[in-house]
Amino acid sequence: MTTRGSRSEKVKRIFQQFDANRDGGLNREEMAALVVAVNPRVKFSEEQINAILDEVFRTYGEFIDGEKGLTFDGLLRTYDDGAGDVDRDFDALGLELKPSEEKNGISLAAEEAASSSSIADERVMEPHKKQRTVAWASSPNHGIVFDDTWKLVDDLEILIKRLKSKQSKDGKVKNDNSDVYSDPGWSRELGPSVEITEKMVIWEESGHDYAVFVKELGVLRSRADGARSREEAFDGHMAIGRVLYEHYLFKEALVSFKRACELQPTDVRPHFRAGNCLYVLGRHSEAKGEFLLALEAAEAGGNQWAYLLPQIHVNLGIALEGEGMLISACEHYREAAILCPTHFRALKLLGSALFGVGEYKAAIKALEEAIYMKNDYADAHCDLASALHAVGDDDNAIKEFQKAIDLKPGHVDALYNLGGLYMDMGRYQRASEMYTRVLGVWPNHWRAQLNKAVSLLGAGETDEAKKALKEALKMTNRVELHDAISHLKQLQKKKLKGNGSGNGEEAYITVEPSKFKTVGEKTTLRPELAVALDIRAFQRITRLNRCEVELIKKEMTESDVPESYSGSGIPEKSIRKASLEGILRKLLNFLKPETFTGAVKAVNQKILSVLDDRESGRVDLGMFFAVLSPICGGSPDKRKRLAYDALLWRPVNEGSTQISKSDVQEYIKLLRAIYIPSHGISEMLEIHGERDNSLVSLTEFIAMFDDQEWGFGIMSTLLKLETGDRTRHGRHVCSTCRYPIIGSRFKEMKSHFSLCSQCYSEGKVPPTCKQEEYRFKEYASESEAVKDKCMWFGLHSKGSSPPAP
Repeated sequence: MTTRGSRSEKVKRIFQQFDANRDGGLNREEMAALVVAVNPRVKFSEEQINAILDEVFRTYGEFIDGEKGLTFDGLLRTYDDGAGDVDRDFDALGLELKPSEEKNGISLAAEEAASSSSIADERVMEPHKKQRTVAWASSPNHGIVFDDTWKLVDDLEILIKRLKSKQSKDGKVKNDNSDVYSDPGWSRELGPSVEITEKMVIWEESGHDYAVFVKELGVLRSRADGARSREEAFDGHMAIGRVLYEHYLFKEALVSFKRACELQPTDVRPHFRAGNCLYVLGRHSEAKGEFLLALEAAEAGGNQWAYLLPQIHVNLGIALEGEGMLISACEHYREAAILCPTHFRALKLLGSALFGVGEYKAAIKALEEAIYMKNDYADAHCDLASALHAVGDDDNAIKEFQKAIDLKPGHVDALYNLGGLYMDMGRYQRASEMYTRVLGVWPNHWRAQLNKAVSLLGAGETDEAKKALKEALKMTNRVELHDAISHLKQLQKKKLKGNGSGNGEEAYITVEPSKFKTVGEKTTLRPELAVALDIRAFQRITRLNRCEVELIKKEMTESDVPESYSGSGIPEKSIRKASLEGILRKLLNFLKPETFTGAVKAVNQKILSVLDDRESGRVDLGMFFAVLSPICGGSPDKRKRLAYDALLWRPVNEGSTQISKSDVQEYIKLLRAIYIPSHGISEMLEIHGERDNSLVSLTEFIAMFDDQEWGFGIMSTLLKLETGDRTRHGRHVCSTCRYPIIGSRFKEMKSHFSLCSQCYSEGKVPPTCKQEEYRFKEYASESEAVKDKCMWFGLHSKGSSPPAP
């Protein structure tokens, strides 16, 4: 790790390089040249340069020497505060350190160590101490201030060394190489950004040796508490926490930082570092709380903590992502990028989060800016590739995935996602190669093993696919694996090829909707089923059907949303998308963070994109609740009543027991635009002209809601899917896709083949059963099919043959 001395030598060389007039200071012109030179890939505008210089000269005013400008100590301070990366800038400028650069017989490293030491008696740090102590220890901003704190650090280093020696001897210390996964862009510390080059240590905390270590650590903490002043006690606990953090003893580091928070509650640093520890320990909600306290303290402290704000925003965003709150995280990443335009990590994280909520074009822009600043950023290339694939630019997506893999050959995310891209393109052999490489890095990646089997199946290597499935089954017992094995067996029987492959028999033919006829009143029409299946898929992704209507009613009662006015001048209770995400988190509090992220993405793409068509970032909360109502949990009557109440809750209807007809019409048109998009655009254009302010009762509202042509009559089909789309039909498989039929079974009454709901809705039939017309009957369960068969026996003579099941 870079020592304070070598860092200061590099800063000295950078300072000398740009101090053109050799007056011992960097004026605005010289500082501008430095900023441009160390960011060769960024094309700054004059306004951006001036903004950066204004911020530097304001924040580090104490280091400005009149007309001369920023002194060497001031430049060193900017690097200590994390405003730049010394090593990166030094390399970008092509500078080199000489082996022994001396000034009047004293090495610059020794001179700097002496001049910058902030110990009370101003003694020079011993060479061995300087060499083994991390750079933060002598930083003038957040390093060690008191003499006795050095003694605590020395004793703690001995304790850690002793613990490591004992656990290594017993084989208990483990290393975790996390280099193969995507880096979260985490700002680990307040000081200079240092890449982790060592493998992370995982300590064994249950043994006797660790218990002894904790007991001895308690003695050191007591010594810190017994310091002569509150400031010295704070210094001691902060130093103990920093050393523990550097050695990956996060639980113990957290204790020290918490104690430091108690000693100086308004200091930013202990809250920030406590947040770091909590995040690493997986306690994301508590980490968010600490980062919010750090943010509050930094904003209250004025310019004193201004340089820390970008890092606080970044880590707060990462903590929010840990809770699944991507939209909220985006706000903090944006703020960090505004405060520090060269913060490529903030831009990468912003792009990744935007991709996570389905805003692909904005994600591509942010990720391209991050790569422009740091071309060797493997994770940014990987996420850019995923965003490009999402918008259909597969050729460039492959190039970006390959760049990520070239930069980091064991990049699991890039390999896995590239495999998925090849699968989508039908390049099954290449896909299987990617999944094989994933398994080489991560042997227990069951999804990679399953996808490898599917890709081998697509490549026609059935035997290898079967082996891969068996391996996946050893890793997990999930039901989709059993379905995949059943599917494989069916394909082996039929020896089918892909549709339109040109080799062998086609898997299916697609029939136009007019040729599909229904038998019986209970059989769902094909177009209706297609729409209902899409809504049901949305329900499953968001889990909104598990959100009872009473929860939304409670949220409406407890929410205190101020009124605002939309572009049309109509009052509404609108909130920012980030706040809406917080409400969704409460409604879906049973979801894990990664599942909640998927739910928010679906809601953002399907609902918010329509409600916020002006892209203002704000949403009418009453209308949002009303739109959610039909797909939430509860009886049909309760859902419709909730929609009515949500519209009544809006300011435009405030104080009334009924809602205006124009509001109902607008609501139903929005509902159809969101859930029945084939009709949505044309219907949305019809919302114009004078408002019809005639009042509509609940009964009249339900009648308008249930209208099959202009309402949301599709809800009856959706309810049928909700109650029966997990029903299995014994050994029956779909004659087209060959998967076991789950949900309703659609039986063709002439050729007696059966289709699953999905194939029926898409008009897919077996190529061996070409007919002028197809007549289908829907069976919700096998008991219905058995009853049908029994009725047939009762109505026909004994000599006739019964229909196929």
